[in-house]
Amino acid sequence: MRSLMKKLLFLTTMTGMALTLGSCGGGGNAQQAMEEVVDSTQILATTDQTLYGLCTDGSAMNTLQLLTDNGDTISLSLTAALEAGQVFGGYQVGDRMAVLTNPAKTEATLVINESTLLGDWVMPNPIDGSSEVGIRLKEGGVAESIDQSSIIYKTWKIFNGRLELLSQREGGGEEEEVNLYEITFLGPDSLVYKTFDKPKEEMETFEYSRWKEKPEVDLHGLKLEEAEEFRLD
Repeated sequence: MRSLMKKLLFLTTMTGMALTLGSCGGGGNAQQAMEEVVDSTQILATTDQTLYGLCTDGSAMNTLQLLTDNGDTISLSLTAALEAGQVFGGYQVGDRMAVLTNPAKTEATLVINESTLLGDWVMPNPIDGSSEVGIRLKEGGVAESIDQSSIIYKTWKIFNGRLELLSQREGGGEEEEVNLYEITFLGPDSLVYKTFDKPKEEMETFEYSRWKEKPEVDLHGLKLEEAEEFRLD
């Protein structure tokens, strides 16, 4: 995130320089500078700064060793990310990780364990709470809806430290929408994320639990296997 802030500061400085050139009569130069600022802003917004890779056996309590998708092995200090509460899902050897770093790529500023993120996540149905609905995150960026027809999840990915979900809504035809979410908690059995870059009145928080198969229950409230134990032959 520090890298992002530095780039934003750079863009702000460039904008100021362009305005200064314009006020001094350098109209052509100012126009060119402003166009470069716009281009840089668009690149910053559309370029993923995340490092992806596998956690390797050189990792320790405050260090993440990452074998990146580019084939590089780098060691990142986790001190700043841990102190800021920006390590989500833990890490162990073999886990697939998504990491934001400082410009020198020596410190991690945000860490998301994509292996922990995978799986079936459910919450009580917000309409009446009588059932569970949710989202299934699969390897390869595939997303699916769980027991809900109003929204059809299609793909997922981590983009600049945010969870990006592509979906279609019931009655929306073929139109797809992309939403970004900020992960606020990720553990073995819990996932919490909230809407990102939305007006305050549209902000939402989603709290999921990992789906677990529930034992069948007979009419007397006993698990079927328990009922078998009490059956008289």
